[in-house]
Amino acid sequence: MKGDRVEIVVDAGDTTRTYEVVASRAGRRVETAVRRGVVEVSEVTRSGSVVRTARFMATRVLALVEQPVPREDASERPGAGAVGS
Repeated sequence: MKGDRVEIVVDAGDTTRTYEVVASRAGRRVETAVRRGVVEVSEVTRSGSVVRTARFMATRVLALVEQPVPREDASERPGAGAVGS
């Protein structure tokens, strides 16, 4: 969903670097995968097409923080609780 974010903190030798991958448009989401020693963070459309991907060596990744956008419950939406007015 638009606004979903993943922060990746990577060891860059004498310092750390932080990267962010953000779902930039409505209907897109951010997916993470760890395969063969590589961490992949991808922005994906509704149909499953990959828009962009960030790849990091798993041995260098210090932290991977997923920050989803808070979802609204049906009961929290304005007017959703009113019945038969």
